[in-house]
Amino acid sequence: MVSGAAGAVGIVAGQIGKLLGANVVGIAGSDEKCKLLTDRFGFDSSINYKISRALRKDIADACPNGVDVYFDNVGGEITDAVVANLNNHSRFVLCGQISQYNNTRISMGPAILPLFLIRSVMLQGFIVSNFSDRFDEAMNQLTKWTSDGKLNYMETIIHGFDKLPETFISLFNGKNQGKMLVKTE
Repeated sequence: MVSGAAGAVGIVAGQIGKLLGANVVGIAGSDEKCKLLTDRFGFDSSINYKISRALRKDIADACPNGVDVYFDNVGGEITDAVVANLNNHSRFVLCGQISQYNNTRISMGPAILPLFLIRSVMLQGFIVSNFSDRFDEAMNQLTKWTSDGKLNYMETIIHGFDKLPETFISLFNGKNQGKMLVKTE
């Protein structure tokens, strides 16, 4: 399971999961993004959280045997719904919390730690700089997969340096597909 799956990190995380033999479900914020995940990036299925009436149930339907690995890019209500579907001894990769970045106070959602305890979930923060000693190895593997056509990417390019502020803000509204870039012309 990958949240923020249509962003630059989510697209790559999901494809790596597929390359390693996983059944991958992506969560994104539009039907267009969900279609891209399955049609272009090879995800097994996807869920549009913005139209879901019961996200917890939609996740359970997409993962009838539960969730073994969750790659979290967004936090908040989406993560709460995924956590309810985690299997015993599952793994939780905490990479981002974009839904929480602009909060002025800590949100009060379900208390997930007791669930992590009874299900023996392994939680690990993932900050790319923690793996700087493996950058060459990662770059070589990612480059090979890209050259072999096994790993694809997408960019949203906005033209004009003057568009930088509104482009940055649009990241928090899900306006991008893949990596968001500003071309300064």
